[in-house]
Amino acid sequence: GVSSASGLALALDKPLYGVNHLSAHIAVDMLNNEKTLRPAIALLVSGGHSSILQINNLVKDVKVKGATIDDAAGEAFDKVARIMGLGFPGGPVIDSEAKNGKADEIIFPRGLSQNLDIQKHRYDFSFSGLKTAVLRYLEQTPNYKKADVAASFQEAVVDVLLTKSLAACQESGIDNLVIAGGVAANSRLRQLAMARCQAAKVELSIPPANLCTDNGAMVAALGSLAISEGLAPSQLGISADSAAEISQVIF
Repeated sequence: GVSSASGLALALDKPLYGVNHLSAHIAVDMLNNEKTLRPAIALLVSGGHSSILQINNLVKDVKVKGATIDDAAGEAFDKVARIMGLGFPGGPVIDSEAKNGKADEIIFPRGLSQNLDIQKHRYDFSFSGLKTAVLRYLEQTPNYKKADVAASFQEAVVDVLLTKSLAACQESGIDNLVIAGGVAANSRLRQLAMARCQAAKVELSIPPANLCTDNGAMVAALGSLAISEGLAPSQLGISADSAAEISQVIF
């Protein structure tokens, strides 16, 4: 893919912008809301990442406030869906199953939410223990209801994501929350985010569900922002870097 893009740039005599896929998840919100993002707290939740970011300028000044210390939220959805025999990918199937269940039927743990955890991991996430708790519940409850388990598990994930994100908004004095990434398509996350942000007087920006996983649109949005902000293009022959920090927007 990178080689093809470099070849096209050379053949068409156009600049090449290699952009960070994670930053692009946040930039896609511009296609639905403002052209440029004002300072915001961003909750980035996908299959491989769960992070809380402070966005002062998306292409120039991004600070990581917290991240997952084990499984990402999307991974937790996939693993729990597999344990329950619901299929893959886990996010959509659990979201669908949960619509027929009771979210308060089973109280699953919220990782890194106890006082001692918060002191060290204020904005960090942990979903490994939640996955284990679901597995144990299934083993100990032969006649469990899939819909109730799905709804209760989903509620535990969504609750901790929003609790920590809104705490970051409050403590940083930033009244704008952006939610991005594939998990941002989850209907319960979107519903609860609207209610909690309204109560906290925080402006919520969240892309339409179809844009949350549209890689082409998000990369184009970030590339456009990089150009408008005057960032220099990438060198031809750049390599893909899956381990790049989110603060590195252009390669």
